[in-house]
Amino acid sequence: MAATEKEDTAGRTAHDELHETREQLAATSEILAILAASSAAPEDVFGAIVERARTLCRSEIASIHLNRDGVYRLVRSVGLSAEYVELNEVAPIKSDRRTMIGRVSLDHTTQQIEDVLADPEYDRPDFQRVGGYRTILGAPMLIDGEVVGVLSVWRTTVSPFNDRVVSLLTTFAAQGALAVRNVELMRSLEARSQELARRVNQLEALSEVGEAVSSSLDADEVLATIVNHAVEISGARGGSLVDYDEDTGLFSVRAATGTSAAVLQALRDSRIHIDETLIGRACRERAPVQVEDLATAELDAHLSILYAAGWRSVVVVPLIRWDRIVGALVVRRKAPGGFSDETCDLLEAFASQSAIALTNARIHRQLEVQSAQLAEASRHKSEFLASMSHELRTPLNAVIGFSEVLLERMFGEINERQEDYLRDILSSGRHLLALLNDVLDLSKVEAGQMELDRTDFPVEPAINYALSMVRERALDHHIALRTEIHPGLGLLNADELRFTQVLLNLITNAVKFTPDGGSVVVAATRLPDSLEVTVSDTGVGIATTEQERIFDSFQQGSRSARKVEGTGLGLTLTRRIVELHGGQLWVRSELGHGSTFGFTLPTVLPPAEPRPMGGQHHAQPDRGDERDRNSEDAQEGGQGAEDDRPTAVIIEDDPSSAELLSLHLAAAGLRTVVLSDGRAGLRAVQEVHPDVVVLDIRLPGMDGWDVLTAIKSDPLVAATPVVVVSVLPDRTRGIAFGASDYLVKPVTRNDLLEALGRMVPLRTEESGHRVAVMVDDDPAAIELARLALEPAGWTLRTCTQADEVFRLVRESRPSVVLVDLLMPDMDGFEVVDRLRSDPVTASVPIVVLTSKTLTASDRRMLEGRIEFVTSKNAMDLGLLASRLSEVSMPTMTWGGAGP
Repeated sequence: MAATEKEDTAGRTAHDELHETREQLAATSEILAILAASSAAPEDVFGAIVERARTLCRSEIASIHLNRDGVYRLVRSVGLSAEYVELNEVAPIKSDRRTMIGRVSLDHTTQQIEDVLADPEYDRPDFQRVGGYRTILGAPMLIDGEVVGVLSVWRTTVSPFNDRVVSLLTTFAAQGALAVRNVELMRSLEARSQELARRVNQLEALSEVGEAVSSSLDADEVLATIVNHAVEISGARGGSLVDYDEDTGLFSVRAATGTSAAVLQALRDSRIHIDETLIGRACRERAPVQVEDLATAELDAHLSILYAAGWRSVVVVPLIRWDRIVGALVVRRKAPGGFSDETCDLLEAFASQSAIALTNARIHRQLEVQSAQLAEASRHKSEFLASMSHELRTPLNAVIGFSEVLLERMFGEINERQEDYLRDILSSGRHLLALLNDVLDLSKVEAGQMELDRTDFPVEPAINYALSMVRERALDHHIALRTEIHPGLGLLNADELRFTQVLLNLITNAVKFTPDGGSVVVAATRLPDSLEVTVSDTGVGIATTEQERIFDSFQQGSRSARKVEGTGLGLTLTRRIVELHGGQLWVRSELGHGSTFGFTLPTVLPPAEPRPMGGQHHAQPDRGDERDRNSEDAQEGGQGAEDDRPTAVIIEDDPSSAELLSLHLAAAGLRTVVLSDGRAGLRAVQEVHPDVVVLDIRLPGMDGWDVLTAIKSDPLVAATPVVVVSVLPDRTRGIAFGASDYLVKPVTRNDLLEALGRMVPLRTEESGHRVAVMVDDDPAAIELARLALEPAGWTLRTCTQADEVFRLVRESRPSVVLVDLLMPDMDGFEVVDRLRSDPVTASVPIVVLTSKTLTASDRRMLEGRIEFVTSKNAMDLGLLASRLSEVSMPTMTWGGAGP
């Protein structure tokens, strides 16, 4: 009997376990089926899980809490009271040991509290009171080792869950985690799909805009196409593209669509300023700005016109190119409402292409203007060249002619020094005349205005004539001239004058760059269809790197140790004349083995048609304009020197002391303002903002201490240096009050200037402190500078090599340095750079004294680094001395350490 009952009990137990297992499998299969459904929402999965968990785990309550920003919030439950749900919203569960869910979060394992009222760590009685549970079990929902949620079952009585339930709940929790993972994957997929679709739309739009930008050279057409595409793709009704003018701060409409002619005209007539409009705000902020409803917005001049025309919403996208504002893209709609982020992003992509198109339009417009200006400049240049020949040749004729008359002693004897000066004048006049001829010829060739006067003439006599022109100079330097003329040269059909000019230039260069005792050979050969002439010398040769550069305007090779004259135009002009004849000019040379220049001229004549020979060569700068600019600079420097002087306010009540201070400072190059009253002096300092203040202490109205305190308390003038000059020996107090220096009367001139020289640039009339250093390889220029400066009390120290000037400046500590830009061993620009980069010489004033015609690029290189430029060709000795006195500094103001 007992055995039978035992067997019956075992059978029922097995049957019950089998039934529970089937229920578990059925529940698991049902949840997996829901997960597998493509349209399954996470709420459906969570609902099935808590229903099956409560049933199969024999609990009254089941719930799922998900991790939301570090705390756990209830997302699905069954059996819970509304009071608990509300409490969880207000006070979500944290990751700590006060709750079962918090412990699961911390330990990443299934946790059970058999009786929450008996558990010493459980500390959420508010939840227990409204939930009514006693035994609770929770399993983690894990994704990649992280707890994303907790599935829990609760019993309202103390009844621990067995291992089967723990295993079942863990399985259900894993299925809940899969639901969360599916949600994340779906959201990520949807976001990625949307992003890809948006990118495709943008790329298609940009492709269309890029095609529009590159399909036409008409700027207005391109801009109109861009606006049309922007309006179409953004779903708007109208739009415009505005251009920005940095000089005025104004925007102007360049293109528009969906806009009536009247409205467009009104927009173009309106003042759209960067500081006053929505367009300006978008450009200043470098980001799109929109107005959802113009009816409720504050309207500027631009928006007022749009609103009056029936537009209700607008977005402005700035056009930025190389971090500079170039304009804006404006898109508008008739209905109120904002533009989506996607639309704004798309318009920003458009803006980049629009900025390029607008920049290209500007460049195109500038090129048109510059082309017109160049044509006008060319016309003016031609007019100038036409008149320059007469205007310059006439005075040059007098200079050369009268110099020769005086040298021939037609009016009496001259001394040796006078003869030297006259020969310098004659040589310089002839040099200037040759330069004038070269410039005129080169300008004619480049402008296509040089016409060849072709005739048939014998070649050999022309060569002999050119040799005779340079024979005397060659003899002076013991240079042998030889010819190798092949018989049968016959006649050449060419411009005889220009042919002789080419020969003369090449032979003169050969003699010029051949050392004393060398030789020059002129050879001529008749080829089947051309004539070849070569000029060879025994000079030091030309480096390969220089062989092309020497044909550029104003370039000379560094191939002679002897000082050589020249403008650097000869070879340029020679090549152009040869090319104008249809020939070629070339050079063969090797350092240490001399040079051979040669040219060929065709004997079978090509069609003779004058043409400009620009090629790779640059047009000559206009010397007349440059001369005028130099003259104007000199005049401006002389007239403006008074206003440019540093200002000193002298506050001194003693007339004699005030007069003496004023004389000393004026002689040192300062403009003085003298006041005898403390209050008036303070007011003058606040109004004039001087470079320095000289202050007495014992003053009527307000004493010097109060004046000094007031100056240093005023932020507008507090930085102004103050030198106290007083009978009171209180230097410590003066420095403490903010004085830059403190001198006790009687004060010597040197003490005063030494103190002021540390604060402002000074000049002095004492010859001992008026030292000028000059670097120039032209002895005549040095002598002229000496004539100008020594009578005015200057000491002139000179050098002819650029690398010597740095030592000389350090040793002499001069008041000014004069630099020539055309030096054989180092150009003057490098000299200026090295003087400015050396802390010892960085502050010394530099004056450029040169015969070089400065280009705009040259002037930019010198701007802010030198005091002024003066031309050797038009040097006024008296003006030079005066201007140097204005810009020089006394030796005592040098701050360098010296050599």
